[in-house]
Amino acid sequence: MAEDDRPEVIRPTDDEARLLSRRLMRLARYGALGVLDPQDGMPFVSRVGLATEIDGTPVMLVSRLSQHTGAILGDPRCSLLVGEPGKGDPLAHPRLTIVARAERIDPADPGHEAARRRYLLRHPKAKLYVDFADFAFFRIVPERASLNGGFGKAYHLTAEDLLLSGEVLAELAAAEAGAVEHMNQDHLDAVRLYAQTLAKARPGPWRLSSLDPAGLDLVDGDRVARLDFDPPLESAGELRPRLVALAKRARAGE
Repeated sequence: MAEDDRPEVIRPTDDEARLLSRRLMRLARYGALGVLDPQDGMPFVSRVGLATEIDGTPVMLVSRLSQHTGAILGDPRCSLLVGEPGKGDPLAHPRLTIVARAERIDPADPGHEAARRRYLLRHPKAKLYVDFADFAFFRIVPERASLNGGFGKAYHLTAEDLLLSGEVLAELAAAEAGAVEHMNQDHLDAVRLYAQTLAKARPGPWRLSSLDPAGLDLVDGDRVARLDFDPPLESAGELRPRLVALAKRARAGE
C-alpha cells in the first residue's frame, strides 16, 4: 500500500474529544511522568501524584531529591500520561499523553496556595510532608496532547483544547475555597447525591475536593468522581443556583 493510500487514523478534534481529555486530567490522582535524564539524555519515567488548577493545568508535588525533579530543573520538557485502565484489555481504555513543560510554582506565586489546597483535598496524606523544605509544586503546562479514546479513536489536541479560559476563571477562583468549605461543612448530603446519583459513583462518604467552570471534582478516600456542568458556568454568580438545581434534580431521582 502506498503511503498516500494509508487510512487516516487521527480523527478531527471535536467537543467529545475535548471533554474526554479534560475529564481524564481532572480525574487523575496520579500519572506517569516522562523526563529527560540530565546524565545521558535518555527518557526516564516515574509515577507522580496529581491534582489540577482551576483551568485544568495538572499540578504535581515532588521532592527535589527525586530523579525526575532534578531532570525537569535541568530541562523542563516532559510528558504526562493519564487515564486508568479498567477491566479487560488495558489498551481498550481511554488515555491521554500530554506534551508539556514543567514550571515550578514559587511559594510567592498567587496560585501557590490554591494549588496546595486543591492538592491536599485530593491527597490528604500529603499533609505529612507538603511543607518539607525539599518538596515543591510544579505545574505541567500543556503544549499539545494525544488522546487515545479506545480502538479507532485517536485525536491530536492543542493546549487550548485542554484548558479552560475566560474571565469566569478569576471570578470562580476567588470564590472556590469558600464554596468548597461550605459544601463540605453544611451540605454533605447534597455532595453525596452529586457523586452517587448524578456521577453514578458507588456509595461512600463523598466530599467536594474542587470545582471549576466546567464541573465538580469529588473524592472518597482513593476514589475520584467528576460531575460536569451542562452548560459550563459563564460567571461565578451562577454557581450557587446551579448547585441547588443539581441537588433538586438528584433528589428527584433523575
